[in-house]
Amino acid sequence: MDYYSKEISKLIEALASLPGIGAKTAQRLAFHILNMPAEQVEALSGAILHARQNVRYCRQCFTLTDEEVCPICKDSARDHKTIMVVENTRDLAAYEKTGKFTGVYHVLHGAISPMLGIGPNDIRLKELLRRLEGDVNEVIIATNSSLEGETTAMYISKLIKPTGIKVTRIASGVPVGGDLEYIDEVTLLRALEGRTEL
Repeated sequence: MDYYSKEISKLIEALASLPGIGAKTAQRLAFHILNMPAEQVEALSGAILHARQNVRYCRQCFTLTDEEVCPICKDSARDHKTIMVVENTRDLAAYEKTGKFTGVYHVLHGAISPMLGIGPNDIRLKELLRRLEGDVNEVIIATNSSLEGETTAMYISKLIKPTGIKVTRIASGVPVGGDLEYIDEVTLLRALEGRTEL
């Protein structure tokens, strides 16, 4: 039995199809949207439509941008000889929030996952290799610490090492505030191997 009219149900279904939005959240959002002033709803739908029509991949690093070249790649003050490889634009944003990385990025838009049928040709690896034909000193691999992220990191490392370009991997280990007794062995081993001198 449907509790809501066809239009409300359609809106709830559309919102529930978004990642991370469950049925209850979709319902809450739908009713919030229905109670918003018409001009706010038009602004919201316009922003979604405008973003979908105008956002594209940066010609150099493949992050999402509304320009041909993103602001990071355009910035001449950044170190264009150091490239950090990330899985997606959200990872890039996380590093940018630290304010400490002054190089540029390369966004793969995924990770190698044989289980899901995602191979090296399904992510932006060819484009990365093309960038490395320029003047590059170091590639920092900042893929996730998942099986897919590790597989991708090893694959990229094997491709780049013969070129003579320095390849590094971000350190991973014990999170700040974490109790050692609750942390898995792989994370503890990583923390030990990635230790630095004090």
